[in-house]
Amino acid sequence: MTMANTGPPQKRRKADVPHHVTMDTKPASPFLSMFETFRTELDEHHDRRERCMKASKDITAASKKIQQYWDAIAKLYAGISRDLQGLDSYRYNRQITGGNQEFMEALTFQHYLETQELISYDEAVKRLAQLGGEGGAVLLTPSDYILGVFDMVGELMRFGITAIATGGQLPTSKADPDVQMADADAEDSAPKLEVEDRDVLTDLRNLRIHLEALDASTDGAFGRDISKKMGVMQVCVQKVENALYGLIVRGSERPKGWVPDLSTGPREEIEGY
Repeated sequence: MTMANTGPPQKRRKADVPHHVTMDTKPASPFLSMFETFRTELDEHHDRRERCMKASKDITAASKKIQQYWDAIAKLYAGISRDLQGLDSYRYNRQITGGNQEFMEALTFQHYLETQELISYDEAVKRLAQLGGEGGAVLLTPSDYILGVFDMVGELMRFGITAIATGGQLPTSKADPDVQMADADAEDSAPKLEVEDRDVLTDLRNLRIHLEALDASTDGAFGRDISKKMGVMQVCVQKVENALYGLIVRGSERPKGWVPDLSTGPREEIEGY
């Protein structure tokens, strides 16, 4: 006699499913392609961001020796200029701002040594735009221009104090006699201001007056950057003043080539987030 199977029913294995029985498959989600697009855009965003940050650090290093590395700086800017067009120029501004500021510091200092004038914002924009190459002009924001001028004060301090130590006087720009003659021959009877010689300390003091007049307290990140650099700028000007006072009052007591401490404390780096 055959015993009945009283155990629990056994599950049918997949291999036991007849070939003519088909499994219903769910259609692909309509959101899948959308998220794949988002993933691609995010990957491109992070790639551009990393390129800008790397180029900014390289530009910062190369700007330290502007004459020797001018071609290197132009090549670096040309390599990222396509990533900094249109809205992306503002989107990645915080990633490139450090390099732009260091470049502006070097460019402004070079322009001052050649002309004893502060390069204008419009001229600085043109100079940077020329480095973009075929990818288009790289945007120089007014904030990067101003922060670069702040940094340039430190270079002027070193230039002035070194001149005092080696030559016993500050570099001075002589007044142009042709300009004075033209003013004297002018028909305008209004009183004329006499054109006087200018030295580095005079220019530093003028810069300090104008930079201290900036009110960026309501401008978020720019205001914070200004506050970080303002104290360093003021200390730099004071060091040149103290060096000149020391030369006049106690110059004969100091050995030839004496140079005061040029350190201004740890420098605040303005980098991207």
